[in-house]
Amino acid sequence: MKKVALLIILIFNMNLYSTPVFAKSMNTEPVIDAKAAYAIDADTGKILFDQNGEQPLPIASITKILSLYLVFEAVQAGDISWSDPIEISDYLHNISLSPELSNVPLYQDTTYTVRDAFEAAAISSANAATIALAKTVAGSEPEFVDLMMAKLKSWGISDAYLVTSTGLDNDSMEGHIYPGSSINDVNRMSAKSIAIVARHLIQDFPEYLEISQVSEKVFGEQSAHPFPMTNSNHMLYDYSVYREGVDGLKTGTTDKAGACFVGTIQSENYRLITVVLNAHQHEVNNNARFIETNKLIDFVEHNWSLETVLKKHDPATPASSAVENGKETSVQLILENDVSIWVPNNADVHTSLELTEEKLSAPLAKETVVGTQKAYVPSDELGYIDGTKENNQTNVLTETAVDKANIFVLFWRALTNLF
Repeated sequence: MKKVALLIILIFNMNLYSTPVFAKSMNTEPVIDAKAAYAIDADTGKILFDQNGEQPLPIASITKILSLYLVFEAVQAGDISWSDPIEISDYLHNISLSPELSNVPLYQDTTYTVRDAFEAAAISSANAATIALAKTVAGSEPEFVDLMMAKLKSWGISDAYLVTSTGLDNDSMEGHIYPGSSINDVNRMSAKSIAIVARHLIQDFPEYLEISQVSEKVFGEQSAHPFPMTNSNHMLYDYSVYREGVDGLKTGTTDKAGACFVGTIQSENYRLITVVLNAHQHEVNNNARFIETNKLIDFVEHNWSLETVLKKHDPATPASSAVENGKETSVQLILENDVSIWVPNNADVHTSLELTEEKLSAPLAKETVVGTQKAYVPSDELGYIDGTKENNQTNVLTETAVDKANIFVLFWRALTNLF
């Protein structure tokens, strides 16, 4: 609902003006029945929901989205190719047949490629295939874990603790554990950090979504040991939790992590990333993590909107500025581009104008950049996942040119100002 506001606040000598645009009303935030829950807009990084989002928790196979990111990077760099064969050691063969773990069977008499293993890890959460990829990229799983931690550090993530490439707990690794770690160690990360990793994966390698949305596929279809894979993301196909637009990303389940899910959904004009860690009702309902994810998506869709609050070539606020030494004494100001921001239903949207110079002075060409107009929600404390608001402003331009006045006009103005 539009809210008329004529009050313009001048803040000291910064040429900064602020005015509210409109307000909406928000429903009560839900309590997601999980240890942590988080939601962001994938494009802008706007945080839309945060329930215990900064506490590091066990993450199980959600770990694999980082592992698969590093595989993408290695292929992109030319260090490996999708058609390269992966080596199947006795250890990998044995662990791939473990009935307690998510896997596709790997046989030493069969050739599997990097692409085969990648699809198995992404679709079926295959643990042995993920370890095989780690060894192919880095030479060993511990060295690959070091690469994982280095990548997290480069993204500003400091709350993670990783000991495996898969998310398996150390007590499931048959003694092949990260040097210096204990048998009780598990991978940990906060929901916020998982959202950061997921955002990098989607933005840097959007082709991952073509794989993560596959419901079923046969692994090694042309081999002597074909194996059917079913995606553990029930939101892709299970009518009870299915949601149109969901096309990823990764589940994770262990006794210590509980049932976890990092998801993504493409809407008409935005993409959400959601994180649910340790859904509490998983023991009584296998779809608990997806039920809570649906609840989280519902909340965002019903209580937030991506609004175009500033429109290209509309007048700035204020709409004009005084000009010194010009034929005209003022110039109209317009906006260079649209600005869209996420607006919660209970919030006023404000805009502010900051001029690059304290006073504009002629001559000025048409569409000269003279400042920036920003849009923001003063009451929104969630902010952006990377701490910025880079998408909330546009340049302010002069609508017309202003030529410099001649000396006689300037003299006359100076004279009249004396009286």
